[in-house]
Amino acid sequence: MSRGLCRYAFGENVKILDSTLREGEQTPGVVFSEDWRIRIAKALSDAGVHMIEVGDPNVAPDIRSAIAKIVAMKRDGEIAGEIVAHSRSVKADIENAASLEPDRVAIFYGVSDVHLKHKHRKSREEALSIIAEHVEFARSHGVRVRFTAEDATRADPDYLIQVVKTARDAGADRVSIADTVGILTPERARRLFAEVKEAVPDVGLDIHAHNDLGMAVANSLAAVEGGADVVHTTVNGLGERAGITPLQTFAAAYYYHKGVKLIDLTKLPYLASLVEAASGVAQMPTFPVTGDNAFTHKAGVHQAGVLASPETYEPFPPEVVGRTRDFSLDKYSGRKAVAHRLERLGVKVDEEVLGKLVEELKSTNARRLRDEDLLEMLEKITGMRYRAQVNKHIEAYVWVKVDENVYTTSVARRIMAIRGVTGVGEVTGEFDIVAKISAENAEELNRIIEEVRAVKGVKSTLTNIILKQLS
Repeated sequence: MSRGLCRYAFGENVKILDSTLREGEQTPGVVFSEDWRIRIAKALSDAGVHMIEVGDPNVAPDIRSAIAKIVAMKRDGEIAGEIVAHSRSVKADIENAASLEPDRVAIFYGVSDVHLKHKHRKSREEALSIIAEHVEFARSHGVRVRFTAEDATRADPDYLIQVVKTARDAGADRVSIADTVGILTPERARRLFAEVKEAVPDVGLDIHAHNDLGMAVANSLAAVEGGADVVHTTVNGLGERAGITPLQTFAAAYYYHKGVKLIDLTKLPYLASLVEAASGVAQMPTFPVTGDNAFTHKAGVHQAGVLASPETYEPFPPEVVGRTRDFSLDKYSGRKAVAHRLERLGVKVDEEVLGKLVEELKSTNARRLRDEDLLEMLEKITGMRYRAQVNKHIEAYVWVKVDENVYTTSVARRIMAIRGVTGVGEVTGEFDIVAKISAENAEELNRIIEEVRAVKGVKSTLTNIILKQLS
């Protein structure tokens, strides 16, 4: 595979934390049932996600119940990866979260002057004391602790370093730098993480990038360049307001630039559809990697280029992320794309017919032609039938097994005499006879099948109804 020339010095041992079950459920209108929470956690584990943030058990009883079951599944080996429970910097909340025995409890506190003044009403010094006290309290319960510096990217950088040192000294082995309102740029992200890492080298750094300005993926990649070793994501980019870094996009981008598959990329389409179903939030067709159009080519120039060599218009083969290539057919399409689609449908035409079909295609204003539409055009041009025909009455095959001591041909002749049976053949294999039946309705079909079963020597039958047939 041809990859882009990477200008960046990516960090080593980068891991993904997925927060679909916590941040993702903070998407307006999204509520996961307990069953969906467990299914999503299992799917994330199966994909190889390193850390799964399963939610805050203090929010609601059903969330607590689901977290308890997920922790038990981890204990029983059904789920891998680190299980992270979320909590406010409140002792009762921390105690509740720790009582479920997750691998880690993540507590958060706002550290920007905006949060300190308007939300917490605390001074910087008071905030440092609160952070130390609650990290120590969480750590005393025997779980690993991550401290999240909420709104860290709008905090004074020197104060932020004090916050990170305070959390580390109190027992946190990880600190999450949260770009809570999504105002970072890649260069600022790289520089900020480099500065924090240099000042506090002995603590792990997470990047939690919101997507308010559409730069969450870029900022996450840049944070890794600066020293972050865990990236927070959600499937389909769910989360507060514009969401956070989408799992699919970050994982695929990291693979393209670094050549490293952080997780099983072929599981991304399933994860995307699973969370789409659970959340009720549909992906845009243009969503990167897993959107319907991500590997679908429309313009004739693009289609011809991809047919000649896929790398002309694709960053990597779609199979890498569990997808397949497709071509949209409409008035923009050229001869090569139309011929390719016909070939896929098992239809071969000469150049003259192909030319007429392309002309017909370009005279339409349909947004997107289905295979059925293309074959209908071809039928109009050639006068031949190409489409599968839906039967206006019922047709079926009845497979017949004959008793061992009965002459098969005699049974076949009796079946052939039944009204509605249009053909009979003796066959090899599990069954001895196959009969084709034509009936006007289900009642008549049932009558014919009963007559077949009543023939002397018939041991058993199996019926297959024909849905469509090709001429």
